[in-house]
Amino acid sequence: MGDQLAKAEDFLNKAEKKLSGWGLFGSKFEDAAELFDKSANSFKLAKSWDKAGSTYIKLANCHLKLESKHEAAQAFVDAAHCYKKTNINEAVSCLDQAVDNFCEIGRISMAARYLKEIADLYESEQNIAQAIVYYEKSADFYESEEVNTSANQCKQKVAQFAAQLEQYQKSIVIYEDIARQSLNNNLLKYGVKGHLLNAGICQLCKGDHIAITNALERYQELDPTFSGTREYRLLADIAAAVDEEDLEKFTVVLKEFDSMTPLDSWKTTLLLRVKEKLKAKELEEDDLT
Repeated sequence: MGDQLAKAEDFLNKAEKKLSGWGLFGSKFEDAAELFDKSANSFKLAKSWDKAGSTYIKLANCHLKLESKHEAAQAFVDAAHCYKKTNINEAVSCLDQAVDNFCEIGRISMAARYLKEIADLYESEQNIAQAIVYYEKSADFYESEEVNTSANQCKQKVAQFAAQLEQYQKSIVIYEDIARQSLNNNLLKYGVKGHLLNAGICQLCKGDHIAITNALERYQELDPTFSGTREYRLLADIAAAVDEEDLEKFTVVLKEFDSMTPLDSWKTTLLLRVKEKLKAKELEEDDLT
């Protein structure tokens, strides 16, 4: 480790000297870039992540001086991957700069990939609002390149998080749109009932009985097979239980579905919100009687 650290510092000092000296036709930036690269690799081997990150940034700036935007972008990515271990904000900043450079040279799919990586970082930090922003950007970029599978993966993340933040209509629009797209694809059409279930759960969270009834009719028109699924039955039975203000029926319906198809934590969380509203209504009525 110590040996690698000494090597890294030596390469770094030589690179800095090259930059401060004279050089013809950008040669000093080429020479410095080579030394910064060696230095950053040695810092990585020494597990000195912050130093490796800052050295990759210096390497990126050399590539920018040489107008090698692709190499600069890649160096910013390398810097970000070092900073990920110590400093999420720095990692995000480096990935943002990588995205800018990939955009400038028309590498939109690469930009989309690293926008998604930023979103993943924000998600890991529980910064859901920022994760949504970057998943949306990534989805837009993937869509512009017609990489629809990756675009839809990002959109589903947006829908998932928007619902957590009680932005139910935003989620509904996304899930319904993905369901519509999936119907025309033999590989994806089996997932349609799952997307419509998610959209329906968000409708239930809005607490508008007419809206959920209309949505269920719309989903049957969209996919005539949907009305024969357990997902449809769950939504219809819960909607009926909510309309009848029958907490016991709600609980039984949910337990039956869960025993056959275990509900994930996202669905459970949202359905508990619906249940809490129903409970509150019951208590209100008990207080009035």
